[in-house]
Amino acid sequence: MNKSELVKAIAEKAGLSQVAGKAALDAALEAISGALKKGESVQLIGFGTFSVAERAARQGKNPQTGQVIQIPAKKVAKFKAGAGLI
Repeated sequence: MNKSELVKAIAEKAGLSQVAGKAALDAALEAISGALKKGESVQLIGFGTFSVAERAARQGKNPQTGQVIQIPAKKVAKFKAGAGLI
């Protein structure tokens, strides 16, 4: 399912127009990404939890040259599925 199909499904289930469905989806995604940027987690009971994790710095190899490179530490988004998801 892509974004346009998800918008259509949201609109049908909520009895909204597709424009309103797209606005609702965009608002939800902005709220989730905004919370993650602040370092907060978002827990949706029955669906799952979005959180931020630290990935440590590590060494890697350039596959073309074999040269060892340093990969810096960074923050990544994680999703843990809730028990009622599937």
